[in-house]
Amino acid sequence: MVKIKIFAACIAMILIWSCGNKQSSAPGTSGDAPGSSTSAEAADSDYDPKRGEGKFNESNLTLETSLNVPMAEAGEIASGVKCTSCHKLSEERLVGPGWKGVTTRRTPHWIMNFITNPEPMIDKDPELQAQLELCLVRMPNQSLTEEEARNILEFMRKNDGIN
Repeated sequence: MVKIKIFAACIAMILIWSCGNKQSSAPGTSGDAPGSSTSAEAADSDYDPKRGEGKFNESNLTLETSLNVPMAEAGEIASGVKCTSCHKLSEERLVGPGWKGVTTRRTPHWIMNFITNPEPMIDKDPELQAQLELCLVRMPNQSLTEEEARNILEFMRKNDGIN
């Protein structure tokens, strides 16, 4: 019983540590003159909520209409290692939101940008900020390779019923 408590405490500490405590400073706290916009505010105005923040867009990410089964299988394995401790495949929230329907709510580019580059998107995307208020934990950067991220996207498509 003591071993279980120690194990649970270690897991909790790892989750807290891995999510970090990234705090952004409020506008105007870095010596800016009142009313002036910071470079972060200027960058936020360029944020595309359909694409997200990152290198993926319509020109470098295309999906087939049918499911790529080998990629989905590889994505299931990768998500089992890096994702399912915080996300369920249903709509139910665990630590983070459930994955069911994510590929119908978000573009493939947004998903790829978010899972490979979560920090700046959380800082800029109003829907992610609202989600953060519900989940209370920032998604940590899992350092996914492009291939792992693409495989996970294909697994998400499979989870949403793409054949």
